[in-house]
This record gives sequence, C-alpha cells and structure tokens, in this order.
Amino acid sequence: MPAHAPVPDVTSATGALTADGDPLGRERAHLAASRAALRAMREDVESLDIKDVTANWVNAVVLEAQIEERIKALADLSHTPLFFGRLDYLHTAQEGQRFYIGRRHVHDAVGDPMVIDWRAPVSQPFYRASRKDPQDVGLRRRFGYTGGELTAYEDEHLTDPSEAEQTSKLLQAEIERPRVGPMRDIVATIQPEQDEIVRSGLSGTVCVQGGPGTGKTAVGLHRVAYLLYAHRERLARTGTLVIGPNRSFLHYIEQVLPALGELEVRQSTVDDLVAHVEVRGEDTAAAAVVKGDARMAEVLRRAVRSHVTLPTEPLMVVRGSRRWRIPAYELEEIVRELLDRDVRYGAARDALPQRIAHAVLVRMEQAGEAPDDRVQDAVARNAAVKAAVKAVWPPVDPARLVLRLLSDAEFLAAHADGILTAEEQATILLPKPPRGVKSAQWSPADAVLIDEATDLVQRTHSLGHVVLDEAQDLSPMQYRAVGRRCSTGSATVLGDLAQGTTPWATASWAEALSHLGKPEAAVEELTAGFRVPREVIAYASRLLPHMSPGLAPVSSVRENPGSLSVRAVSDLDAAVVSACLESLTREGSIGLIASDARVPALAAALASAGLPYLSPGEETTPDTRLTLVPASLAKGLEYDYVVLDEPAAVVSAEPDERTGLRRLYVALTRAVSGLTVLHVQPLPVQLG
Repeated sequence: MPAHAPVPDVTSATGALTADGDPLGRERAHLAASRAALRAMREDVESLDIKDVTANWVNAVVLEAQIEERIKALADLSHTPLFFGRLDYLHTAQEGQRFYIGRRHVHDAVGDPMVIDWRAPVSQPFYRASRKDPQDVGLRRRFGYTGGELTAYEDEHLTDPSEAEQTSKLLQAEIERPRVGPMRDIVATIQPEQDEIVRSGLSGTVCVQGGPGTGKTAVGLHRVAYLLYAHRERLARTGTLVIGPNRSFLHYIEQVLPALGELEVRQSTVDDLVAHVEVRGEDTAAAAVVKGDARMAEVLRRAVRSHVTLPTEPLMVVRGSRRWRIPAYELEEIVRELLDRDVRYGAARDALPQRIAHAVLVRMEQAGEAPDDRVQDAVARNAAVKAAVKAVWPPVDPARLVLRLLSDAEFLAAHADGILTAEEQATILLPKPPRGVKSAQWSPADAVLIDEATDLVQRTHSLGHVVLDEAQDLSPMQYRAVGRRCSTGSATVLGDLAQGTTPWATASWAEALSHLGKPEAAVEELTAGFRVPREVIAYASRLLPHMSPGLAPVSSVRENPGSLSVRAVSDLDAAVVSACLESLTREGSIGLIASDARVPALAAALASAGLPYLSPGEETTPDTRLTLVPASLAKGLEYDYVVLDEPAAVVSAEPDERTGLRRLYVALTRAVSGLTVLHVQPLPVQLG
C-alpha cells in the first residue's frame, strides 16, 4: 500500500495535470473540475425563477425556503475536501467504472456523477471491502489533504495477492490529526464495524455500548446522516432529533451534520425537551433518585385518573320542546368504558360529550326522529352536557397535579400506596409554595414528572428517529420522556456503562431499553479505540474492575509512546500552569480538567500567569487553545492534550466512591495525544 507524497510545487503542476505519469496531478484536476461542477450546480439553483410556477403566495414562500436550503447545502467549504476516496470496480454492473467517494453528490453539466455521496450503496465497499472480501473492487484509493489541497494518495489493490496487508498511513494520520475547534465528521475513516451500525435500517432501534475513543458519538451522528439520505421523504415528515447530555456537548458536535450536508436536524438536551416549567431548584440525590424511578409513572397515572368522578345523577338534555333523559347508570357505563380503554385523559374527555350525545340520538331515533351528525355535534355542545362533562371529567393541569402530589402528603400517600414506601414519600415531599405553581422551585426531575403527566393528558408527538447520546446517565423517567418522542419511530442509543456518573445511572442496557419502550433493540459493542492512546486507555482501564466489573476494556489501535505522564508535585497550581504551558508548545487543543470545586482556584492561577482560557463549548482560536473543564462537564469532549488536576479530588467530589471512580475514568480518557496527571494527594488506590 504505497503512500505518495505531495509534489514539490503544487501550483507549478497545473500545466501537467493530465500528463501521463502524473496521477496526483490528474486527481487534482478531477478535484478542480468537481469544485467547478458544484459551483455550477449552485448557480443553477440560484438562477431559478419561480414567478410562474407557484399557485399562490404560500407556495412561493415554501418554495423559496426550499431553494435557500438547497443553496446552503451546495456550499463549497474550502477546507472540507469534496472527495476523500476512490473505488475502481472490476466485473459487476459497475465494470470498469471509477467512483470518487465524498461528503455529497456532485454531477457535471449532463448529469454524470463526478463525486458519489458516501451514503450511496455503490460507496459501501469503500468502508467494507477487504482482501478476504474485495466486493469486486480492484483498487481503493485514499486521499490526503492539507488545508483543502490534495497533497497525497494511497492505494490498496484488493485483488493483488502480491501486495501485503498494511495499515493505511493516511487513515492513521486522519484519525490522529490534531483537534482544534468543534468535533469533526469521521466520514473518511469509518471502520467496517462502525459502518454496519451506521447503515442499519430505520425500522430498528440500535444501542451502541462503546468505551472512550471508540467513535460511538460519531457513529450515531453519521447514522442520522445516512438515514436522512436513505429515507429522506419519511424523515422530512416525521423529523429527527439528536439529544446530548448538556449544551456544551451539543455545541461541540453541532458542525458534524452540517459538514455532511444535513442542516435540518434538531439538537436538544433532555432538560430542553421537558421544559414545561422554569427550573430554579435542585433536588437532593436521594429525592432525585425516587423522582426518577419508573414507579413514579404509575403514581402519576393514578393521580390523573383520580380526577374522574362516576356520575350519580341523570342528565336531562333539552332540544326545542323535547327533553331527553339519560339515566345515571348509563352515564356511568359510558365513563367506565372510557376508563377501561385507558386512553389519554384529554382524549377521553374530548370523546365523552360525543358519547353522551350519541346516547341522546339513540333515544331520538327510538322516538321516530331522524337526527344526523350535525344534531349530534349540537347535542355535544349543549350546556347541560358540558356541565356534566366538567363535573365527571374535569380538566387537569399537569404542573398543578405534580405540585399537589409533591406538596400534599395525603394526596401522595393515596396514590403512592403500595408503590412507594413511607420513607420514599417523605423524601420527595416539599413545602407547599405560597403562590402555587408560579412560585414553585421546580427541579430538573420535577420537570420530567410534569412531562409524564402532560403525556398522560395529551399524547406527545413522536419523531421518526432520535439519537440519544451519553444515555448511561439517564434516569428511568428520563428514558420514558425520550421514548415518548420516538414511540412510533426508532432510536440510536449511545453510551458507556463505565461512564455512568449520576446516582441513577443505568445498570444495564436491557433495563434502559425497556424504560425507553424499545426492549427489542439490538445492542452492539464497540471495543476498538481509535482516539485515546493505548498507554492512556490502559491506565484508565485499571479502574474498570472496581466500578464496572465484567465490562470489556477498550483495546486501542493507537501506539503513542510517552503519551502518559503521572507526576507527584508539591505546588499544584504552579505545576498545572507549567504543564499547560508545556502542552501549548504542541499543536492542537488542550483541556485542563479538574474537580468542580478546584476550577475557581485554577482560573485565578491561569489568569495570574497570563494564560487565556475558554469554557467548555466555546470556540478555540489559534491564540486560545486551552479550555478549563469542570470534571462534571468533561463527558463526551476530547482534547489533543489533557492536564488532569488532582485525581483524588475528582473522586471525593462525588457522593460515593463508585461514582467518583467513574467520573475519574471519564476525565482520564479525554486525551487524544497526551495525558499529564498532577497530584499532591495520594492517587486513588484503584489506579495501582
């Protein structure tokens, strides 16, 4: 697999681009022609005149918006290569054909493809073909770029027995490229086991268990891009959503899908999804665990249905000169039938007046009248019917219901009987706020309860596909909230049980998927690490037997001798500043990770040393590549170099040792090129 270095002078090669013996020049010519074709495609869209093709102004506005989106999607990003690979086929339907594989489709003036979208079926062998299974590919070529300029290529002759199997140097260089700024796509480096997950069908839910550096987040994002390509019309109607653990994480990943040409995917946190009320309070860990327990769903269901009162009086409906009487027992039968069907509270309340009106119409027909649907609707709107419905099936405000449940001991006891213990009930009880809902100090867990109650009243809209990242940290009730958003769609669940750092962290994927409403989901495990150096992941994996016994450690494919440095120091602040200065002499991003309580002191130390720094989620610049990261926000982020401050403080900041070790495991595995661990206190014994 020979790698071909760049020619000495890129610009001087222009005149010989098509000359024999200059394959790099020919590839540059194809790149230039492809960029020109993309510009022409964009100009064609920009020149569209829609004055005579729209029936009304509404259609015109919609069409203009679609054209604007298409123009954005056809933007040529100068530092993003149009293609990164090439496939030369041998004998199949593509016999003798050559396809350039890239992030988007590009065609010439007559419609012939110049670049094939990486998601197209013909592109799949770029990721899956091997010497054992060449998939009729004679040559696979990878390209290397510097600042958007094509500078090198590398060939694999998959059917040539004389060519030995080798690790792709360009592939390895792309994986190890310094990380400055937001997360990049991995479309040029997707591995076969990752590609299988990316291209799995829309109908099934997939759960990906993957340790640090296995690319699970990237796999989830690329799966969204693939599904939008393969099922665009369906997902355009139903919608897609990416859910992350916090807004810093979402900011970190927000450029991946746009770089792949997908501009319409919404991103959110679970807290954003359930934001029916303003969150201003915080629960104790014990209260949050109880509120996040799946048993709370049944408590809420009981509380909602308790508002229904069986009728004891007959109903008299007056129409003109006639009176129609519905006895109490018949009204009770109607109410019980709706209760037995267990439909949403609001839907049943909407159906009740029509059921009563139907009973009236039966009596009209028995009396010889011939009422139609308009008569039934009029009866359903009758004042007496409305009053009966209000008495029997009153409206329920979800927030008021949850507030009453959490502040009224008798109401809670009545509906939690046999579900929550007396101690658990006492744990979640709050003082009654003086001004009701408006003055309530809602916590994040309360907001999830309100979302559950809202769904009991009125069905939550379901999307076509949801990606849930860092899923191991969700409570059962949070899983239910996410599951409601994909109840008629599918999901991609991403996480690592070893990185669960909440008191309610997921114990097993089977349990989590059951709460999500997707118990049949396939669980795939990624164990090959591509980002974290072998020395670093091996050091962090010493913690696994003590926090997640039985979980397979990540096997890193990256050799990077000297990537780990563990130093006992006497002046921690000074040592941290020195280590940051040392890291800044190298190319790439630097993350200074510390326990949340240590962040203010380190901020002061960096300021005194004149070192500018960022907070998680802020954009790095060539002059500011250092980010000060509280350990609680480190999950999902990556930096070329990490300086870890006082591991013992990271562990002791958590409510229990197991959670503390998991938080430390997360912090230890954020480094892509090098990790420096600084400590004054003794290291946790689990690190050996």
